[in-house]
Amino acid sequence: MQELFIQSLKNKTNNTNSFVNEIAEILDIGYDAAYRRINLKTSLTLDESVKLAKHFNISLNKLFEIGNKNSIVTELSPPINDVKGLEHWIRESTKHVITVKKIKNAQFIYSSKDIPIFHTLTDSLLTRYKMYVWLKDLNVEMAKSKISFDDWVQTIPKSLLTSAFDLGEIYKHTNIIELWSDNTVNGSIQQVLYYFEAGLVSKEYALQICDDIRDVINHVEDKTINQSIGVQNSSNSFMLYKCDLQTLSNTIMVITPYGKIFFSPFTVLSYFKVEHKETCEMMYEFLQKLMSNSKLLTTTGERDRTIFFKKVHQKISIAKERINMGDKMTYI
Repeated sequence: MQELFIQSLKNKTNNTNSFVNEIAEILDIGYDAAYRRINLKTSLTLDESVKLAKHFNISLNKLFEIGNKNSIVTELSPPINDVKGLEHWIRESTKHVITVKKIKNAQFIYSSKDIPIFHTLTDSLLTRYKMYVWLKDLNVEMAKSKISFDDWVQTIPKSLLTSAFDLGEIYKHTNIIELWSDNTVNGSIQQVLYYFEAGLVSKEYALQICDDIRDVINHVEDKTINQSIGVQNSSNSFMLYKCDLQTLSNTIMVITPYGKIFFSPFTVLSYFKVEHKETCEMMYEFLQKLMSNSKLLTTTGERDRTIFFKKVHQKISIAKERINMGDKMTYI
């Protein structure tokens, strides 16, 4: 296994001098120690393997491709413990997908258990509210705090918002396939109702957030209609599938002419980034089967498309009525 990994490093090196010296410099060890590792006399530690893999841009899955075929290496997104952690997460997520914007024929496939995060990263109150909810879920001190959204929204750093807008902008410049269900909008609506009824978001803001959710739905509906009648605002395609069979997962797959990767949710915002070729192909095949059992609302006809979006708009209207009444009825 180590022999295969070392050979992969040799194939990737651009160093015209000594490969041993290069390894010694990267690992901050002596020449003799590096020589022993290259010649398999000393085993590489996991930390050393990670350092070398990062330097040479080699997937550590190569270490597992021999032997146990059921083991792969994934990359976990940065932890989010506070506002700075959220901003770091957004910036790192942007790095993962920014190159897609520049690649011709690149494509996102988004299995939308919830409204795709990219749709909510705009200069809106909804974006700010999503950040509040995320931190309430992920930050211990924030969870204990009784700070209202109305107060917290005044403290958001400008750099955090700018980072969020930059990530959301990438999604506008590539080909998109989204899978929605009748329940995709439920999570966002329930978040508004939950904190409104807890007294942590005012009636005025709660209604405005509902209007922002409606704006997102209108945007998605307009894109779907424009694609169906051949009127496009850009050269990128947008296809919306309505899935009635399987539960969606918020998995995002990125497809380029150079390969596939996907991001699988772990907790509220954290995800596993998977580049292992065979695993990516399995996920791609699963998403293709999911699409084959779903209705493509771009082409299915005006009736089915209208019925779907009408149901979504009705849910938003019901939520607004509940906020206006201030009652405690169970929703959904």
